[in-house]
Amino acid sequence: MRRISFLSATLCLAASAFGGSFPSTQLRGEYIEARTADVYTGPCFANSEAGLAGDLAVMGWKIDKGSWQGVNLDGLSVMGVVHASSTLGDISPAVYPVKAVLIIDESANAEQRLALKSFAQKMGGQLLADVVRVDYQPIQFAAQNGNIHSMSASMTAGGLAKLETRALTPGDQICHNESTYYPPLTKVDHAMAAYTVANDFNGEGLGSQWNMTGNRGSFLGTFHYQE
Repeated sequence: MRRISFLSATLCLAASAFGGSFPSTQLRGEYIEARTADVYTGPCFANSEAGLAGDLAVMGWKIDKGSWQGVNLDGLSVMGVVHASSTLGDISPAVYPVKAVLIIDESANAEQRLALKSFAQKMGGQLLADVVRVDYQPIQFAAQNGNIHSMSASMTAGGLAKLETRALTPGDQICHNESTYYPPLTKVDHAMAAYTVANDFNGEGLGSQWNMTGNRGSFLGTFHYQE
């Protein structure tokens, strides 16, 4: 009995040591995106844009706290810029192939840069699978008014990309039959559609650059990831 107890204790200690060796992955933070088509809209407006607009988007993650595969990413950010083959969020599979550019926080060290790239591709899934270019820029995220339902926010990556949003108001309705027609491009805990003040991309790699404002094509949200 004593030999069995000793063996069991040894196995438990070994399992604990082995389990503790796995790199930790647990993050939380803020999310923002903007597209070149309305996401808060009525079906008639959505149908008029399907296949003609909404193939371009910028998305960004500001990591408040956490680690990715053991690499601490507190306070760092990463952005993904995509050029799809058709309207993002449409049920048609014609959205693929999608080309993507990643913009990684230049304040990250070499290890953190690799972790941010891996994190963004995990969150973006197939949308960020084909990365044709990676840029490093100072990324700034700011939010005002605290409550996600009334929040204004912005994320800028040097002179390459800029997102800026404000809360939707009743005056933003056109047909008065609007709803959140498309979901966010990536998994979030909670998201609110927002009005696009700026959706700019001035970089290389996608064959397109754009400076757009004045649509209802943005989302603000929060995210967490753990495994």
